[in-house]
Amino acid sequence: MDWGDSIRLEEFRQLKREIRGSERHLIIGIDVAKDKHHAFFGTATGKTLLKRLVFKNNIEGFKKLLMYTESVKIKHGLEKEVFGLEPTANYHKPLGEFLIKCGREVVLVAGVAVKNNREMLDGRWDKNDTKDPANIADLISQGKFMYYDYPSEALRDLRDLLGLKRALKKQEHRVKVRIRNGLLAKYFPELDRYYRQWGLEILSIVRWCLNPSVIAGLEYDDFLRSVAPGNRGGMIQKERLRLIWEKALDSIGCDAGEVLEFEAKVMVEELQHIREAIRAVNDKIEEVCLQFPEYGYLLTIPGFGPDVSSKVLGYIGNPFRFNNRKQVLKMAGWDLSASRSGKKSGNVVPVISKKGKGDLRYALYQAAMIASVRNRYFVSYYTNKLRGREREKGIKTKMRVKLAAKMLIIAWTLMKKKEPFNPEYLNIE
Repeated sequence: MDWGDSIRLEEFRQLKREIRGSERHLIIGIDVAKDKHHAFFGTATGKTLLKRLVFKNNIEGFKKLLMYTESVKIKHGLEKEVFGLEPTANYHKPLGEFLIKCGREVVLVAGVAVKNNREMLDGRWDKNDTKDPANIADLISQGKFMYYDYPSEALRDLRDLLGLKRALKKQEHRVKVRIRNGLLAKYFPELDRYYRQWGLEILSIVRWCLNPSVIAGLEYDDFLRSVAPGNRGGMIQKERLRLIWEKALDSIGCDAGEVLEFEAKVMVEELQHIREAIRAVNDKIEEVCLQFPEYGYLLTIPGFGPDVSSKVLGYIGNPFRFNNRKQVLKMAGWDLSASRSGKKSGNVVPVISKKGKGDLRYALYQAAMIASVRNRYFVSYYTNKLRGREREKGIKTKMRVKLAAKMLIIAWTLMKKKEPFNPEYLNIE
């Protein structure tokens, strides 16, 4: 945690405590857009100082904003200013970074809060460029804003790489579904049933001889040499390919034209290219993660490999920006929520909100599954949690979710203390 980040975090917490009803603060709500931004200047007591300021998304526009800010602040005798932004895609980031580098206080206002508060301004839900920045400023005056996280360059690189990996994984899934549903199910449905079960030889078949009539016209040895020229899989691979060759003789697949070979070639090569890109991104992620001493401590947690550790490191970032474990769980979407209004509220069972980082929850659940069957400390902890409740429906999944949440808290603790995993952390509630 660098010194500048520590100062900003303390200033944010102080702002949270004193903003309501403050007569010292100038509040600037900014509705962010791609080309032009709209700003509203007001006070925490609800007084409008400048209803509308439009400035461009360039350096001249940013300087114009600062000029008007100083002018309004001096004119009305205000001591401090706070800029509030609604995170619209990535358009807010250049402005936020510019203001932070200029030493200004910047906060974020959640989009859902802006939507819910819009009707409170004038009793109407309509949306426009003049009303939106006033809405943002109103939320700030109520203390309903979030810390504007401005991480180090290495942490930003890590988060960008994690986002790129997430996008590539989606592309990989799209192409795999296209191969299964667009090619195998249509031309060789017997092969589709084994797509999940078998290995890379399936892609080799799709690439070189997906048409069952072509396979049926080959001798088995010729077919084997076509799809597995190195024959490194041994007897198990040979038995798999023999079964495929036999099924091709009586396949119910549609008749294939000349385009099938071209389409299969394009889809397989695209899938291979995406997988090569994912491997390259993984290598780059590991290279960036090694710059953080916390990464080595995360790897000591059972079930935490490079993928899980990089995601935890990227999403937590600065561990000191969280005051308590509840905030960490809320960031991941593991905070409990329930509707307890009405006569039957006592029977309502709270469930996790799932409002946070979905891919982080998934990664930690996989880590919990591995740790709960391979590490003796986690096996003992997980077994004790199940004792007496074995017959409850879905209890194993619930306990693994709780274990995954506990692993996140352990990871956060290790990052703060900069120490390796100790099994004693499992006993801390």
